Amino acid sequence: MAELKKSELIRASYGINLPLEGEVLSSSAAVCRNGTFVGKTTGDILAFRGIPYAKPPVGERRWKRPVPVDTDSGVYEAYYNGKSPIQTEWETEQASYYPQGEDCLYLNIWLNKSCSETDKPVIVFLHGGAYGWGGTADPLYDGANFVRHNPDIVLVTVGYRTGLMGFVDLSYLKGGEFYPDAPNLGLLDQIEALRWVQKNIAAFGGDPDNVTICGESAGGGSVSLFPIIGEAKGLFRRVIAESGSVALTFSKEQCKAFTKRLMRESGLKTMDELTALSEDDLKRLNKKLNYYNNFPQRDGMLIPLDPYRPYEIGATSDIDILIGTNSDEANYWVGEIGGIVPYRFSIPVKYENDLKTLTLTDRKRVKSFMSSLSGHSIWRMSEFYDEMMFRLPAIKQAQSHVQNGGKVFMYYWTQPSSVKYRGACHAVELAYVFGNLDETIFTGERGSEELSRTVMTMWANFARTGDPSAEGLAWLPYDADRRSTMVISAEPEMYDDVLSEQRKLLFPLLRYMINPSYAELDYNVPFVRKTAGLTAAAAVSAVALVIGIVKLFKDD
Repeated sequence: MAELKKSELIRASYGINLPLEGEVLSSSAAVCRNGTFVGKTTGDILAFRGIPYAKPPVGERRWKRPVPVDTDSGVYEAYYNGKSPIQTEWETEQASYYPQGEDCLYLNIWLNKSCSETDKPVIVFLHGGAYGWGGTADPLYDGANFVRHNPDIVLVTVGYRTGLMGFVDLSYLKGGEFYPDAPNLGLLDQIEALRWVQKNIAAFGGDPDNVTICGESAGGGSVSLFPIIGEAKGLFRRVIAESGSVALTFSKEQCKAFTKRLMRESGLKTMDELTALSEDDLKRLNKKLNYYNNFPQRDGMLIPLDPYRPYEIGATSDIDILIGTNSDEANYWVGEIGGIVPYRFSIPVKYENDLKTLTLTDRKRVKSFMSSLSGHSIWRMSEFYDEMMFRLPAIKQAQSHVQNGGKVFMYYWTQPSSVKYRGACHAVELAYVFGNLDETIFTGERGSEELSRTVMTMWANFARTGDPSAEGLAWLPYDADRRSTMVISAEPEMYDDVLSEQRKLLFPLLRYMINPSYAELDYNVPFVRKTAGLTAAAAVSAVALVIGIVKLFKDD
């Protein structure tokens, strides 16, 4: 009942920002190129919600790159979040309960009026959600507590197209050649938001020359990609990547599976038919497709076929980076698929599918890794994915960056959730980062205020100066020799070369780009054959496997 109540509260928070006439309180208004926006003040915190940064991607703009907003001298409310992008409703994606629509390209801004300084550092946050979920209406991303703790920071959160509307390769449909940007529209939306920030953030007291882009999961993948995307150059100065890297991308071949499902489920074969669908039609279609979302496509145009390469040749060296992962990332999906039983029967299928792609020599390397761990096989498999999908790609990104003169600060989050089987799972740090400790959907219970204050200070210090060190807590830069890493627990502490043996064993496997793609899983693997041959009870669990695997690698 409590969860139902929360979802209803989120729905009830919806409103439409209207034009204003007459005098407005200047202290609550910001004059931008596309209008004057009036926010709401609570104490010292001034929040602007639902500011458009691009024209609505509807009608002839559906599946096209975002178009900048027109100049406008009107005055408008900025009281309500813009709509969430189209997605299925999902308990851990609270923005999914907010009204959804194609018209979703809006951003929110928080500032603290007690700080009258101009040229404040700016943090632009990009939400996670496997590039198929999420939105700015999620209360976990409310920026009030962050700017309350850091009065000199301007915080921005950005909505962007996801799933069917934001990451779909339409080139296989008749007329699809006229939609070349469709595989990466969500990224292009985010870049357009950064352009808007450059042009307008000074109206909120922000410094356009000191912008830090921050994201978690899909957002962490996005901010890792922007240093290698030409269109994003000059729009930011620093990057904070939480549990995301350039590895969270798909090849063109991997993206093809989603397009095939789209054509099969819709029965449509041309873009004329697809663009004729109503928004309600798209929502119904999305429900059939949303578990199979694409990640950004390594298309060789916007994103290089080898996304590590620009880091390796020094193309990113002018950017400061703070990057890290959580110690039990994959445990997040225990909750996503319905508990420990379906997880136990799901992760071996993903694992055995991925093993089939490796050479015999590399399978032996994985066997050595698994033998080096203790505990049940599902937790050893989980650790394999913690390394291959999250920690090691972050390390590869980091060491390539520093070897070319860039600056990196690395963290490893170990403060756990109180929920059984979760540990320091994917997304557990978000409540601490935003100071929204009452949002316990991942932490299980209210976390430590002291740790949250420390983390907020470190993130803000990085945005201010490029150094996340806090009082009494020196954070050493990362390099490929010492590999200094801030281990974030109840008492954060610096360590050198965390889990070095695991890194050495698995690092050569990064070339396989193992990621959460599961659309083409083969169930004819040893685990399924063995399970199907056991008792009737085990066979029932195998059915749960088939159902659960559909949801297994949905991001946060």
